[in-house]
Amino acid sequence: MLLARRLIAKILFPLAVALLVCLPAAAEPLGNGCADASDIAVLSSPLSPWKGAPLRVVLASEKPIAGELSLVAPGGVVAVKTEDRRGGPPYFWSLEVASPAAGTWTAKLASSGSCEAVIREIVVRDRQLGAPQNGDPGVWPLRATWNRATENLYSAWIETLFDAPLDASPSWPVLHEVMRDRSRNLLFNHLGLREDEKGIVMRPDCADLPYFLRAYFAFKMGLPFGFSKCSRGGGGDGPRCFEWSNIRTFEPARPPRPDGASPLPVLFRQPAPPSRTPPQKLGLAASFARYLPAVADGVHSGSARTSANDSNTDYYPVPLSAQTLRPGTIYADPYGHVLMLVKHVPQSEGRAGVFLAVDGQPDGTVARKRFWRGNFLFAQNPALGSPGFKRFRPIVQDGGALRRLSNVEISNSPQYGDFSLDQSRLGVEDFYDRMEDVMSPEPLDPSRALLEVIAALEEQVKARITSVENGRKFQSGNRGDAEMPDGPSIFEAAGAWEDFATPSRDLRLLIAIDVARGFPDRVARRPERYAMPKDKSAADVKAELENTLASELSSRTFSYTRSDGSPWTLALRDVVERSVALEMAYNVNDCVELRWAAAEGTDEASTCKRRAPAAQRTKMQDYRVWFHERRRPARA
Repeated sequence: MLLARRLIAKILFPLAVALLVCLPAAAEPLGNGCADASDIAVLSSPLSPWKGAPLRVVLASEKPIAGELSLVAPGGVVAVKTEDRRGGPPYFWSLEVASPAAGTWTAKLASSGSCEAVIREIVVRDRQLGAPQNGDPGVWPLRATWNRATENLYSAWIETLFDAPLDASPSWPVLHEVMRDRSRNLLFNHLGLREDEKGIVMRPDCADLPYFLRAYFAFKMGLPFGFSKCSRGGGGDGPRCFEWSNIRTFEPARPPRPDGASPLPVLFRQPAPPSRTPPQKLGLAASFARYLPAVADGVHSGSARTSANDSNTDYYPVPLSAQTLRPGTIYADPYGHVLMLVKHVPQSEGRAGVFLAVDGQPDGTVARKRFWRGNFLFAQNPALGSPGFKRFRPIVQDGGALRRLSNVEISNSPQYGDFSLDQSRLGVEDFYDRMEDVMSPEPLDPSRALLEVIAALEEQVKARITSVENGRKFQSGNRGDAEMPDGPSIFEAAGAWEDFATPSRDLRLLIAIDVARGFPDRVARRPERYAMPKDKSAADVKAELENTLASELSSRTFSYTRSDGSPWTLALRDVVERSVALEMAYNVNDCVELRWAAAEGTDEASTCKRRAPAAQRTKMQDYRVWFHERRRPARA
């Protein structure tokens, strides 16, 4: 439901306080003023608090308020408090009491000075009430609406889910490992059904991951959710969506005709449901578990690359600013990858600003990485669709039915107002220049900036270690050669090739190597972007950066496991120097030594006992130009 500008909407969840307010679309000026109740979204969990479950409280604000959040027990004693404000934007606080006493608790956000505190009461029962049931005809019942408040809580949940120190490189073998971690998941068992202890499997790839996270949050909060069936693009055109279903109307969709005409009268590939029982009779956890495989089967990377000006899509593009690039915003890579922002670390003295994101891999791995040119590729090509940063399109109830807001409605909405075609007008260099300005508004120290680039390259190389090692383990299982697809399909295939070959990752690695090598030239090209020493010319700084680059690449090392199980150590310098050989190092049927581009006849390569079939090597030679030119071909 859309409300007029500045109107406050309050939704009271059963026995839990969750104040979901409508905030102004325009960004508020930064400052540390008073907390205004109308600017605060409050979530208490579980949905029906009781003394036998931990009580978690989250407050989210559009403004960077300086304040202390406390939870006051029924007897008036402060049980726990924090001044640790996270995020930005939205800004949020979170607290937990492991064993809350029954009675009325008070969540209090006290701002500095003479500011009036924001207070919310939370009733904790002495016994667990009946958990919610699905009486609706859909996959789960609706209790709330998407608006600025729920979006802010969504961002706070996402950031907490994947939080880790900046210098860490966290990864998880599967998404459900993250969701089952009650220390990370603010909505763990939120419904009181022990739903996160029932073994629900979540193993999304990069395209599925944002949908799984959005669906999970919507499921817990009682919010609308849906997804589109889209093409992958082809014939010089980008992806288009042809059918949308939601939790109330879900049914198998039909694929588009190859010629782009009306859908063929054939059911879209859909996994068979475990039972014919209507969702409302399955129980909420089982209904959600049955729904996830259908979502995974229905979406793909083309779902994120749809045209920026098309309203018949699941995502819409946003401006490039610190206000709009929030946790939960996705990045549509033009070459078929999808990432999701999970944290913004503002620029601080001596350190560049950073955007952190997570992505899923075909083998199920979920890993966090930083925004930089080697991870977030950008290109303008109509055949690839529209790349860039996008947000989920809001879904609203209209006359009892669910629908998505159009681009015009989002632009005019006081809840959102952030639709933008700006990214579609940017060239490649302009895009990366703009992102540098967003991340680090102040000039950067060139030496420190170079170290950030090298750290990002090192992170990317170390992430590849896991992928190659998974391929080695696959080989050791004596399962035979994985079938290699033809043409551009090497980047999209399913099965063992998708799980263990690394063409997409290696293409990005090659681009990352180019970025690191070219950084000294970039500084010389754009000296006004950097805090250049007053007594040195751009040429002097460039020479110093080149020396630093060579030294750092030599000193940073890593190890991989060879075919015989023995470790072998390489330096980043070795990876950079082997960039030409790495153009043909992605085939899972090659030994791991070849996948790290070990030269024939060397001690390193002496343990290699496996080669890809000759026919596959011939195809790789034909496709090598794509990697050499650092471009992914459009679909035929």
